[in-house]
Amino acid sequence: AEAREIAGTKFLAQVLSGVSGKDLPTLIDEHKARLGSGAVLLIADTGGKAAVAAGVTADLTEKLSAVDLVRAAVAQLGGKGGGGRPDMAQGGGADIARAQDAIGAAEAVLGG
Repeated sequence: AEAREIAGTKFLAQVLSGVSGKDLPTLIDEHKARLGSGAVLLIADTGGKAAVAAGVTADLTEKLSAVDLVRAAVAQLGGKGGGGRPDMAQGGGADIARAQDAIGAAEAVLGG
């Protein structure tokens, strides 16, 4: 997946299948390293349900939190809450079919 720029921040969002929620933090770290500066949102299809993880590079955590990205995405996926740290957060949702809505909600948090 290619990163797009939203309101001056590089943003990579991807829906994955064949991975579990516990695989996501490692993948987030890999994408953050590749981006250098930016935010990442990954949504894993875990058999109809969704596992969500977001990451924000250290240089951006003063103004952008991965927790906010995850909470926006999780709300669209029929889940509640989500949490973690400004640089890495996770959550889950009930409806993977709404993954594109979840990505849109995260883009809105970025100002897109």
